[in-house]
Amino acid sequence: MSSGSGPAERVILAARRLLGNLLDTGETRLRLAVIELQEERARLFSLLLLSGIALLLFAFGIGMLMLLIIVAFWQDHRLLAIGIAAGVMILSGMLVALRVRSISREPSLLRSTLARFSEDKELLDQTRIDHTRVGERHEES
Repeated sequence: MSSGSGPAERVILAARRLLGNLLDTGETRLRLAVIELQEERARLFSLLLLSGIALLLFAFGIGMLMLLIIVAFWQDHRLLAIGIAAGVMILSGMLVALRVRSISREPSLLRSTLARFSEDKELLDQTRIDHTRVGERHEES
């Protein structure tokens, strides 16, 4: 027997290549997952920061409204200034809160990784179907 490229050696070589490809694909997907987790951590930090700012602005707005009620019986121009200040702070708080809400509704945890896994699965299914068709042709011959 020759010690070259027998059927058993070709099967072993193909299995090694397959294992190497699987490991490379797995490493790529794991790196992608790590990157996405880092991005999610940054997104959550900004979400918490914006939430804190929104709460602070709401607190200032409520304080201004209380001051407006207290001063309601004083001179006319003070009311206008306090009312405008309270309105601006409350409006700012609402805008930041709306931004926080829009950020929090964006599903982003491992979105790219899951998409890549779906693509990989579709490619494997397509490859499996193609190999099945090739096998059927060989059986017909």
